[in-house]
Amino acid sequence: MARDLSPKWKRSRREKYSLFEDDKWKRRPTLPGEHPLSTSRPSAYALRFREKQKAKRIYGLLEKQFKRFFKMAEKAKGNTGVKLLQLLEMRLDNVVYRLGVAPTRNAARQLVNHGNITVNDKKISIPSYVVSVGDEVGLKPSAQKKEFVKIFTEQAKKIKTPKWLQKLTHGGKVASEPSREMIDKGINEQLIVEFYSR
Repeated sequence: MARDLSPKWKRSRREKYSLFEDDKWKRRPTLPGEHPLSTSRPSAYALRFREKQKAKRIYGLLEKQFKRFFKMAEKAKGNTGVKLLQLLEMRLDNVVYRLGVAPTRNAARQLVNHGNITVNDKKISIPSYVVSVGDEVGLKPSAQKKEFVKIFTEQAKKIKTPKWLQKLTHGGKVASEPSREMIDKGINEQLIVEFYSR
């Protein structure tokens, strides 16, 4: 299945949620398409499905990738829904974004894919790599000199670093696991659990 490359604001309109921390979609809050779907009350299945789609789109994952993270969360101790969100937050591409090294998750994924990111001074080029508490994430010294990285860094300055991450000069450190309160409150993880448990 190919990655969704449709316009960002249309994806946000589809989910009725700011997927990319941009409120542009609110200018046209109706569903996208020439003949938008009915606005009647959605079924229980539809609610669960849309919540799963919303989370997938926020983190930029395909169905197979998202389901793999759900399986990991199921096997882990504690609340499955919260663990799922923690795993998604601790993906390397998301951590790079949260640290303000890149202005968007897509840009962060590009940095990781191209081998510009290190974890504990070791190059990691897998966006789905899950970091651990104590790991230091940063830009490779050679990457710091690249013009597009400098542009990314400038654009990313407005990003607020969450409390579970500690900002360093060219990256940061994972100070703790993110608690539920530190993760996007617009996601209803219980609906996602119910979707995969049906």
